[in-house]
Amino acid sequence: MLIKESIMDALLEKSIKKIESTSLEFVRSKIDRIRWEARLIGIKGPRGVGKTTLILQYIKKNLPLDHTVLYVSLDNIWFAQNRLVSLVDDFVKRGGKHLFLDEVHKYPDWSIELKNSNYSGSI
Repeated sequence: MLIKESIMDALLEKSIKKIESTSLEFVRSKIDRIRWEARLIGIKGPRGVGKTTLILQYIKKNLPLDHTVLYVSLDNIWFAQNRLVSLVDDFVKRGGKHLFLDEVHKYPDWSIELKNSNYSGSI
């Protein structure tokens, strides 16, 4: 199922705004110890320690702000009626290369959907 162009555009726009508004004034040294080139990276820790900020700072410093990069929080209301697998498949079909998923614990079966999506075989 292809996601409507306007919805994907809205998700990309929200992603870019979030990244652009992220400060690089203080960047934790851990950012350089993560193997960002790995196929899948999991970052875990207690609430409020800076996991989201770390991800957004990495994107801002190292990746283009275009259609090939998408940051999305899985607690976004869009996922109440849509599936992660649809987002991932559509993102890949549109040339997406770097997908950053935040708040994965809020989305049941995220790992199964990701494993069964085009993302696992396309990128």
